[in-house]
Amino acid sequence: MGRGTVTIRRGVIDGVDAVLADSDRSFPKHCHDQFGVGVILDGAQISASGRGQVEAEAGDVITVNPGEVHDGAPVGGGRRWSMLYVDPRRMAALAEGLDDGAGTVCEFTAPVVTDPRVAARVKAMIAALHRAAFRGETLESEERSLLVLAPLLGVRVREPAPDGGLRRVLELMDDDPAAPLCLGDLAAVAGLSRFQIVRGVARATGLTPHAYLLRRRIELARRHIRDGLPLAEAAAASGFADQSHMTRLFTRSFGYPPGAYAAA
Repeated sequence: MGRGTVTIRRGVIDGVDAVLADSDRSFPKHCHDQFGVGVILDGAQISASGRGQVEAEAGDVITVNPGEVHDGAPVGGGRRWSMLYVDPRRMAALAEGLDDGAGTVCEFTAPVVTDPRVAARVKAMIAALHRAAFRGETLESEERSLLVLAPLLGVRVREPAPDGGLRRVLELMDDDPAAPLCLGDLAAVAGLSRFQIVRGVARATGLTPHAYLLRRRIELARRHIRDGLPLAEAAAASGFADQSHMTRLFTRSFGYPPGAYAAA
């Protein structure tokens, strides 16, 4: 019979399901109506995908396209993997603007990717999506998804020109860092694609939009604390989901906790 545990979280955010599996079972040929992207965490497997027979081991990224017939069997025991399954409409929305003028083809180009840097980005993307579901903010998960998907989809991306659109994006985050922004909001302000926003802000500031916004929020929180606002109220007024999130970022940024700053 074999062992097998599968944890499914449907709709971790709109149009995205998450699966964590640990199994020594072989799966017959089947297909999904979603895009799949994930990482082998332990063990190894062999599968006959629509793009040929492939093997993947711990640390490898695995992908599957909608309707692509594939199977899967463990190699040398069992394997454990973490996957995201993305609805085609969600993928199309994420991939909007990921083209070089010839149009974007939403299709993963390789069933297995052995680059540890790509695997680290995929793991970070999965973690960010779970945080988005918990905190109700999507900016970090959107930008990480775009940075992961562009190379996996095999597309080139137009670099944004340093124009007034990007300046308006930075001004928006500077003027109201507590606002619950998403990449769609920033793209609408700038008249650019979401991916161009991520690349443009990073080129202008050295930070992704999410990191830039967090820096502005922690600066705002420090001002609130300096003015005597209680820590929980300072966190809420600065746009953080809770006081603990503010505390972690505050301590990492300044080297001391916000409580010590308030006492001083």
